[in-house]
Amino acid sequence: MLTADQVEAYRQNGYVTIPGMFDGETIAELRRVTDEFVQKSAQVSENDEVFDLEPGHTSSDPRLRRLKRPEQQHPAYDRVFRDNRILDMVEQLVGPNVQEFGGKLNMKCAAYGSPVEWHQDFAFGPQRSNDDILAVGVAIDPMTPENGCLLVVPGSHQGKIYNHFTEDDVFAGAVTEPDFDPADVAPVQLEAGDISIHHGRLLHASAPNTTPDRSRRFYLLQYSAADSWVEGADAEQIDVYRIQMIRGELPTEPRYADIPPVPRPAVVRQGRGGSIYEQQTHLGRSSARLSEHY
Repeated sequence: MLTADQVEAYRQNGYVTIPGMFDGETIAELRRVTDEFVQKSAQVSENDEVFDLEPGHTSSDPRLRRLKRPEQQHPAYDRVFRDNRILDMVEQLVGPNVQEFGGKLNMKCAAYGSPVEWHQDFAFGPQRSNDDILAVGVAIDPMTPENGCLLVVPGSHQGKIYNHFTEDDVFAGAVTEPDFDPADVAPVQLEAGDISIHHGRLLHASAPNTTPDRSRRFYLLQYSAADSWVEGADAEQIDVYRIQMIRGELPTEPRYADIPPVPRPAVVRQGRGGSIYEQQTHLGRSSARLSEHY
């Protein structure tokens, strides 16, 4: 369970870290299984429903930057995803009725791990009735600024939701406002086995891995309050919510909170689908500026 101070840190800063959540045996298993999936990725030459590949990926030198829905790919990941200690913490933050909306394992291999530009998870979908959504990050490796740890802007979850669309109305998976300049950036440094929890509206990013020999593998588990419904949810959407319940019961109606609108054009033009890495190719600018903030 989270302490009162940890809950308050999450409320005020939009994130919190918890040391020593998973023991060495669990982390060793996650590393072994992850290495196996990297080798399996050698069998594919383009992104698919399981693998998201780094530029330069080949069958002889497999480079995997994301494993999609790990909890559906191997029991080791699913055990972590359903760990009652994590769900207890999530319940403290979003309430007793909890939905899951999938996991992802982001990898920054030594010397070439891709960056992720500034974004807010809440912007990756239609307006919701409330903003009680979060992500739990499990550090499979030590995470430092040098190997591309998570970067956050503390307290930004209490501010606006930034535009993530390009001028021609394509979703870019990152903040696109020309005067955006994040201030007071904090690195979220973790040891293997530690976890972080961050709010869905928190501004966050991660720089490339510049180390020659230290990978950074980060398993992100995504949950929300079960009464956080998308605007205009219909019967089909409610059926999806029912399937996604991981704790408690599905409420009969949404809970509304006073939250900023998600900027969205009247008509969204089709861009590159897939993961955030593909979406961010629409930015048309370098992510090198991330290195200026730590």
